[in-house]
Amino acid sequence: MPEEKRTPYSIARAIAKHSAARYLVIGGSSFVIDFGLVYLLHDVANLPLWIATVVGFLTSFVFNYFAQKTFSFGSRQPHGVTLLKYAALVAFNAGLTVLIVSGFDSTQLGWEAGKVIATIVTTGENYFVYRYWIFRKTG
Repeated sequence: MPEEKRTPYSIARAIAKHSAARYLVIGGSSFVIDFGLVYLLHDVANLPLWIATVVGFLTSFVFNYFAQKTFSFGSRQPHGVTLLKYAALVAFNAGLTVLIVSGFDSTQLGWEAGKVIATIVTTGENYFVYRYWIFRKTG
């Protein structure tokens, strides 16, 4: 059987098939939802930063859970099990995010830099937690 020629299209298709690429696309979309809500609620609507941060984070929670479960990892596990594990991870990440965002808010870099740093910190570890614990393939 002849070897398939590697084209930019075939390379892009192979990348898109990998759960890590799909994870990053969904994660990026979740970040835009989260960051956009924090901006709108805090900078435009003048709500306290902690409220805006919690609302943004929890809204992206719902989107991210369903999109990661179905699109990124194709998990067929029942929602009860995966949602409980996901919620535990989100609770940890929420606390960490609020601490980082609040810490940066008192510096010249501002809450925006804190949000970016918090996202970078949680993104790397979350992929492996999602893949091997929350949405792991069974049987």
